[in-house]
Order: sequence, then structure tokens, then C-alpha cells
Amino acid sequence: MSEFGHAGKTAFITGASKGIGEAIAIGLAQSGASVAVGYHTDAEGADRTVAAIAGQGGDATAVQLDLANLERCLEVVDQVAQHFGRLDILVNNAARTRFGPVHETTEVDFDDVVNTVLKGPFFLSLRASKIMNANGGGAIVNISSIAVEGIMPFHGAYTMAKGGLESMTRQMALDLAPHVRVNAVAPGATLTARNLRYSEGYADDWSRVTPLGRVMMPGDYVGVVNFLTSEAAQMITGQIIYVDGGWSMLGLGPNMDAFDFSSDKL
Repeated sequence: MSEFGHAGKTAFITGASKGIGEAIAIGLAQSGASVAVGYHTDAEGADRTVAAIAGQGGDATAVQLDLANLERCLEVVDQVAQHFGRLDILVNNAARTRFGPVHETTEVDFDDVVNTVLKGPFFLSLRASKIMNANGGGAIVNISSIAVEGIMPFHGAYTMAKGGLESMTRQMALDLAPHVRVNAVAPGATLTARNLRYSEGYADDWSRVTPLGRVMMPGDYVGVVNFLTSEAAQMITGQIIYVDGGWSMLGLGPNMDAFDFSSDKL
């Protein structure tokens, strides 16, 4: 097996029914991994991801979970390991946003974001790491955000939770060593169906402030996640990798007045 490949490995990706998570799931399957496609409510999207993997000769199954339900989270990790016989890779990709200034953030909204972005991944990772240790080791990748590097208006609890996720990455990298490696990938502004709901000019707005000249696409994160979860990265842990077209060097955001963060867009 190539040190860059994933043959014989099992990967569990949360939020894999669409967007970045879908691309990562398909990318790991193309690299040889069996894949558990995690989703919350979009069963149809998860089935499409599974079908795309199966159509390329891969092995995948969809698993439903609510990251605010810790009991269910732990059950799902065990379920994935039992289904495939092992668990080697966890990608904490699922996220929740509640846009608005911090002084308008409710307790319900705060808990919703933190449970999905930070608390759920924390306990998923702990359970997964125990299974990985039993198999000789594994790799965890947390999907963070450029919002941590360049604070943006209206991101409130989301930015705080993603900052916590990066701290969790470093702490777990230390505490789970030497057998489980933990890293994070921080995506830049990414062209997804959801982001287009906020601004019709999303791609152009972000391309103008990105040194490499274009907005990110979901597939742009596949290579770095495949690398970080492969044997080729066996001495890399505790790192936050920014994949943003160079945006974080400048930290210049587009005119946020052009974005519509009203509740019907979320």
C-alpha cells in the first residue's frame, strides 16, 4: 500500500451529505478507504454521497447523528466500527452557524452552535480515539475556518466555537499521542449552495480579496485531508493548515453589506 493511500482503512466523516464533507468522503473513498457518511437531517444528500462512492467501486454507508445528542454520538462511533470492523480516521466536518452580532445571540443559538462545532466533536473524538488505539492508531482531522484568523462581522458564536476547535486540536494532539494524530484544516471562503444563499456575488466578492484569484471549491480540501490522514503524514500532529488561497495573509474580507444573513437564509 502506498504511504499516501488508505486501502484497508475506515473513515467517518460528519456533515458528509453535501459540500466540503461530501467532497472529503468521496476523496477518501477514491484513496481506498471504506467510508461512513455522517449526516443530521439530509438523508437524501447522504444517500447521494454513498451512491457516488459506490458508483466508483467504493464501500460506504450512511449514518445519522445529532451532535447535540452525546449518547447518540457515542453509539454512532461504535456502530461505524462494528459495521466496518475498525475505525482509523475521523473527520469532524459538520458545523452550524447562527449569524448576527454577539449582543443578539440567544442561549439557544449559542448552545446549538457550540454543541455542533465543539462539544459534539470533542466527545466523538474521545470515543473514536479509544477504538483507534485498539487498532494501533489513527488520525483525526477537524475542519475549522478562516473566521478564526480574521474575525468577521455577524459570526459571533461560530467564530468562538471554531477557535475552541483549534485549541481542542492542539490539546488532543498532545494528550492522544503517540498513537492518534490530530490536526485541523481551516477552509477559506468556499462556493457552496448554502453560501450562495447569502450573496449572489459570493464567488466574485471573495475572489477579489484572495491572492490566488478565486474562491475555494469543496474539492480543494480533499488533497490536504487525504495527506493528513495518510501514513505520509505520520509525524504531523497538532497543526492548523489554512487552505484559503492565501487569504489569511491579507485578512481582507469583502463588503459584508452585500451579504444577506436574514433567518430565512440560514
